[in-house]
Amino acid sequence: MQFFTQIQDMLIGALGPFGPVIAVGTLGIVLVLLVIPILIKDSKDPLEKLKRDQRERAGASGPDTARLRTNRKNEKLDKYASFLEPQDAKALSQVRLTLLQAGYRTRDAVRYYHFAQLTLALGFLTLGVLYFLIFKSGGKTSAQQAIMYILGPGAIGYMLPKYWVTKRLQQRQEEITDGFPDSLDMMLTCVEAGQSLDQSIVRVSNEIAASYPALAEEYQIVANQIKAGRDKPSVLNEMAERCGVQDISSFVTVLVQSQTFGTSIADALRVYAGEMRDKRVMRAEEKANKLPTKMTLATMMLTVPPLLIILVGPSVIGILELFTMAGQ
Repeated sequence: MQFFTQIQDMLIGALGPFGPVIAVGTLGIVLVLLVIPILIKDSKDPLEKLKRDQRERAGASGPDTARLRTNRKNEKLDKYASFLEPQDAKALSQVRLTLLQAGYRTRDAVRYYHFAQLTLALGFLTLGVLYFLIFKSGGKTSAQQAIMYILGPGAIGYMLPKYWVTKRLQQRQEEITDGFPDSLDMMLTCVEAGQSLDQSIVRVSNEIAASYPALAEEYQIVANQIKAGRDKPSVLNEMAERCGVQDISSFVTVLVQSQTFGTSIADALRVYAGEMRDKRVMRAEEKANKLPTKMTLATMMLTVPPLLIILVGPSVIGILELFTMAGQ
């Protein structure tokens, strides 16, 4: 702390009262000037040339078919891949999984996420600088306050995409958790009526699309992947990974074990659907039991002060009048 204080005093003595602000702004400009050439630079990769030749040869069969076969990413973001993607494979996998569970399934989701963080951080930082120069530069503002006015909005802009993705992930998981017991009951009815599990998943996805679109979308993805010829266990495991809900993971385990050991899927669904109904009732009871505790504080804040004013107020006024009369 003493070291930073000495640097601050030195900057103030050399550049005036706003020396730290000028130093931070200069450092930011230098960093931007150093980063821009890295972003603009497009290194020629032999593998990229080979991919480009393959796309040109595939383009003879039509642009839409070529795009579907190569499943290429956004070429505009490819130049900035090293800057918009974490270099650590574990961190990249974690961010991709988080975005996948939040409902962002495109191949460029990680790049768009980091691009949004960078853009909002620079935009809010610019707004902070403009606000400080227009409204606060003429008054008495300390160096710490100036830094907060400038860097605070930039930090908020950087954290805003993360907050948005986290809230979207939580809402999506809550929607899947709420609609899962109903979907199991529908699936059990379809299986007992003679339909296969694949047909049941398609029917359930169509029925719950209006009430629980996120869960219906997951079921539809599973149905399409099974129709494409993929094995059922891997498709179900990917569904559990995309949802990120413990109930879905347990359901996938039940179906995979039922298929592996050759047991009845209807019996497994019946038992698990009953457990999910009981679990939903327990969640409702838990929320109901938390309600009195949450309302206690609001009740005390809204009812106790007026009650005290009504009961104690006249006595306080009478005592004050007595003291006034005694003083006279």
